[in-house]
Amino acid sequence: MRDVHPFLVLSPRIFNEKTSLVIGLPMTTAEYNSDNPFAVAVGKTSGHKTGQTSYVLCHQPKSFDWRLRKAKAHPLGALPNALFAQVCERLNQIIQVG
Repeated sequence: MRDVHPFLVLSPRIFNEKTSLVIGLPMTTAEYNSDNPFAVAVGKTSGHKTGQTSYVLCHQPKSFDWRLRKAKAHPLGALPNALFAQVCERLNQIIQVG
């Protein structure tokens, strides 16, 4: 996978550093997610897809070894707290952790 694949990390940094794993949700700009009840719109993109809406796919939790894949933080950083909470609420509707 040579392209950039944005990913919203849900697991805490201490877990990520000790295990070399991250747990989170993939992100996409695919427009068909605008009516997906399990996708949360989190803003407009920048770069080569400037202005497209970016969606977090709450129904596709994943984990991977970030060291092995040489993953790095996205230049835009973290989501605002309100959007992060909305993503967590949507995920909780699916897996019901609390």
